[in-house]
Amino acid sequence: MIEWNKYGTDKFYDELIAPGGVARPGAAELVRYIGSISSQNLKSRQAAADRAIIEMGITFTVYSEGENIDRAWPLDIIPRVIDAREWQTIDRGLVQRLTALNLFINDIYHDQKIIKDGVVPGSILLSSKDYLPQCMGIDPPFGVWAHICGTDLVRNSDGTMYVLEDNLRVPSGVSYMLENRAVTKRVFPELFGQYPVRPVDGYPHALFDTLAALSSRPGDEPEIAVLTPGIYNSAYFEHSFLAQRMGTELVGGGDLVVGDDDCVYMKNIEGLQRVDVIYRRVSDVFLDPAVFDKSSLLGTPGLFRAWAKGNVALANAPGAGVADDKVVYSYVPAIIRYYLDEEPILPNVPTYRCSDPEDLAYVLEFIETLVVKPANESGGYGMLVGPFASKSELADFRNRVKADPRNYIAQPTLGLSTVPTICGANIEPRHVDLRPFVLQADSSYVTPGGLTRVALRKGSLVVNSSQGGGSKDTWIVGETS
Repeated sequence: MIEWNKYGTDKFYDELIAPGGVARPGAAELVRYIGSISSQNLKSRQAAADRAIIEMGITFTVYSEGENIDRAWPLDIIPRVIDAREWQTIDRGLVQRLTALNLFINDIYHDQKIIKDGVVPGSILLSSKDYLPQCMGIDPPFGVWAHICGTDLVRNSDGTMYVLEDNLRVPSGVSYMLENRAVTKRVFPELFGQYPVRPVDGYPHALFDTLAALSSRPGDEPEIAVLTPGIYNSAYFEHSFLAQRMGTELVGGGDLVVGDDDCVYMKNIEGLQRVDVIYRRVSDVFLDPAVFDKSSLLGTPGLFRAWAKGNVALANAPGAGVADDKVVYSYVPAIIRYYLDEEPILPNVPTYRCSDPEDLAYVLEFIETLVVKPANESGGYGMLVGPFASKSELADFRNRVKADPRNYIAQPTLGLSTVPTICGANIEPRHVDLRPFVLQADSSYVTPGGLTRVALRKGSLVVNSSQGGGSKDTWIVGETS
């Protein structure tokens, strides 16, 4: 049995255990329960969870040396707990942030007032690879471009929760959040009977309602489809999972056709059926070979035209990725103040823009202490964690940054919070982040919790599953004040 007073939180903030082995607010019952069972019992439950994941077919794909490797989803069964009173503030901060970002995107594709007023430099926006001039003047329903957002949150050593980045293009991971909860319920059924854990299984219904609200044919039952790049995509499990849970069709680009009336139709055995809303999991550049990449086989010719004319809704809308740029991220506090006349509820991580000469000089001098990220990569690819980098890696990144400063930002290396994690026969702290999911159309919805990702390697700060990370169930517990 674990003795929590000997659990080493070190200098990091632990999400379950405060210094001295005392449970954090909301976590007391879980900490007591985990501490009351034997290490062998805990290992047996972890093994049961691993078997359940294989039986349920919960997988993700890793691209390695030109091959696609399907792996069982890694779940550590000790959950992360967040007190409901703290979550209430986080919820409001996430809605505030996405509301401001949608106003920003809509402005960028219309009057560009924020550029004219000197709040965000036009050169930053117009040089973004995700800025699509083809979107100028288009009016999506409710003025919302990013309908599904996965916002990455991290807690620093002092307990402050920061927004690490916004994911507004095709954010993934929500299916694993839902499956983590299903597996954890099987492993700890007795805890769910007595613990006030907020449910997360309402997400597919909330997603369906968000998508349905975008239909251009109000009053009718909308036809919704999930557009997938196909079975070799790393998130295909999620595409099929969400389509099944929502009761919608899962389609590829070749399953759709745009008619002479500029409406989108789905091919089926009965002929053609009109589609009102497409939840697309295909990148902008591959959506429509008539407008973007002409070699794309993943999209549908004419799809952009049908969307621009308001005959089909696309979620997320093309062009939303302009706000996903990590350089634009550094301006989000100013964006919130500009559009909402409010102070940001959730702070950004302090960020150095390498396009700024003073910031660039600082980054080049102190790169070994910083995390350096390219503006538009995801999945943990292409980044440098300075304190863990070799001299050759540091030199290489200095050259990359100097060659293309617009494409890089840098941030201090945060002491990410930890959660107790099963490591062989022991329970040890491992670093985590959190990705809640935010929906927005005619109203907003935030998942009560999100996908907690955990760096399974000791000392590692990289939580991405593609880089060897795992996951945990996230519990929001207690009543709000």
